[in-house]
Amino acid sequence: MTDTAAEAPLDLPVDGSVNGTELATYIAAKLCHDFISPSGAIVSGLDLLDDPSAQDMRDDALALIAQSARKMVALVHFARVAFGAATTSERFTARELQALVTGVTVGGRATLDWRVNEGEFSKPQARALINLAYLTIGALPMGGNAVIETRVENGVLHLTGHADGARARLKPEALTGLNGLRLNEGLAGQWIQPYWLWLTVTEAGGDLTTTIEDGRVVLSATMPV
Repeated sequence: MTDTAAEAPLDLPVDGSVNGTELATYIAAKLCHDFISPSGAIVSGLDLLDDPSAQDMRDDALALIAQSARKMVALVHFARVAFGAATTSERFTARELQALVTGVTVGGRATLDWRVNEGEFSKPQARALINLAYLTIGALPMGGNAVIETRVENGVLHLTGHADGARARLKPEALTGLNGLRLNEGLAGQWIQPYWLWLTVTEAGGDLTTTIEDGRVVLSATMPV
């Protein structure tokens, strides 16, 4: 979940909704930002293999290529469900969604505690759940425990992410997005995924709330079953 690549701030007006073209632009920019690190590492590994003076690093180069390729595949699988509809599946199991989240967060400092009830989730529910899980883990940059829970009560699906850790936090841009507001300053790359989660939940007729306490961040969403 580390984000080391540079991002350019985008100035967006604070009034009015985000139209489809803008939304597609911001999501495309985020995906390019996410993909550039593993794809660049693959190219670096291939360059080492081609360098006659670096043949003693061949095993390291192959390991780098393999690790980065797995990361790229995990990001693509995650993005297809989290941001797109490019999948033939109309419903997803809890285990499938857990695998998607684990694939893109493995190796991070936070521990994932997946307490999602067995069952199936529609596309909007699945999209909301894995984005909420990703953002919950992302709220623990220095490590901690991310608990992802679901339950169904009275025809309503409840999705909850608890991020518990000494430095649990959300960036201001993320809070702006989670509140369904347009960004007027800061990094759009930190804003778009939280805003996309809010949009997914509200367009499905649900609600999204955020609670921040000392050492804890809680993201809670409700959606119709």
